[in-house]
Formats: sequence, C-alpha cells, structure tokens
Amino acid sequence: MIGIVDYGMGNLFSVSKALERLDAAYFISEKTEELQNADALLVPGVGAFPDAMERLNELGLSEMIREFAATGKPVLGICLGMQLLFEESKENGVTKGLGLLPGTVERFPGQTAEGESYKVPHMGWNKLRFTNVSPLTEAVQAGHVYFVHSYYVKTEDKDVLIAVSDYDLEVPAVVGRKNVFGMQFHPEKSSRIGMELLSNFTRLAQ
Repeated sequence: MIGIVDYGMGNLFSVSKALERLDAAYFISEKTEELQNADALLVPGVGAFPDAMERLNELGLSEMIREFAATGKPVLGICLGMQLLFEESKENGVTKGLGLLPGTVERFPGQTAEGESYKVPHMGWNKLRFTNVSPLTEAVQAGHVYFVHSYYVKTEDKDVLIAVSDYDLEVPAVVGRKNVFGMQFHPEKSSRIGMELLSNFTRLAQ
C-alpha cells in the first residue's frame, strides 16, 4: 500500500488517478501514524519550496519522512516533492530541505553563458537521457516527459542522477539513492514512459 503524503500542496488528484490506472493500492493522509505504516511513500508537490517545508514541519511530516526512508522502504518525490528530498533550496532565501539526497535547488538563470535569454519556467516536453542504472528505469526506453518548473537541482554527486534532460543546463530529471527516488517532471502527465517509471516504483512497494 502506497501512502500519498497530503500536506496541502500536492497534485493529489492526478497522482492518485495514475496509481488507479496501474491498479496500485494507495491511501492519502496527512497523519504521521498512518503514513509510517505504508509500504512506500509518495511525496507530490506543486508550489514554493519554503511554503512546502513549513507545512511539512508543522504537521510533523518532515521527521516522519526521514524516519520512513531510514527503514529502507521506498520513497518517491514528484516535481516539488523531488526537490524537497534535497538539502536546501534558494527559492525566496535559503530553506533547509529533508536532506535525504545531496544537492541544492536553484532557479534557472534564464540566460545562457552567451547571454541569450530563454524561457523560465521550463515548461513542456523534453527528452530524458539515462545516466545510471536504477530499478525505476528497468525495461523503460528513454523518451520525452512533461516538465513544469522554474527551479532545478544542482548536485556534485553524479551517482544520484538516474536520468537527465537538457534545458540550457543539464537538469536532473530522475534521481535516486538506495530507496529514495525523485522525478522532476510529472510522470502522470508523461504518457507511456511516465507511467512505466511510476509502475516500476509501485513494484518496489510490493
């Protein structure tokens, strides 16, 4: 059973519908005592990093997610939920994240090294490039997935990069270490490849 973390800033409807299409058992909760008994956790997210961490801290969910990850059971963050897994964000000042993965969340500069401007947020379909082997990408062929974000993860630890996409910068798109995973894009809106990646995660929960 997958526990979807409800902290008031998640795309709960689209994520839950995707799990239903995969015949994956799930429940939605904001209660730590319920979520800690799940077989896997899914942390969705839409909005600003500081607001999300404030909500998680207020509800006692930050520590619960860290403790859950320490048990070895799978955790998946989607979009903002992925960014929350990292050490800190520079969105509207510096905010500490969950610290489960090494790296910092920074805003796209909106300008190339040559001084040319590009659109922020990064919105639309971009191709994934797999960089490391992971149970999430088993039997999945690289393709295009759907992004909507103004901030990206910057990390020196290339071992956590499972797949990347190029948007002027190299954007970490699928990340993971041991049982903790993240997807910067929206798998539930990313056609075949998104559902295959999400399906692989649900198998880890069994």
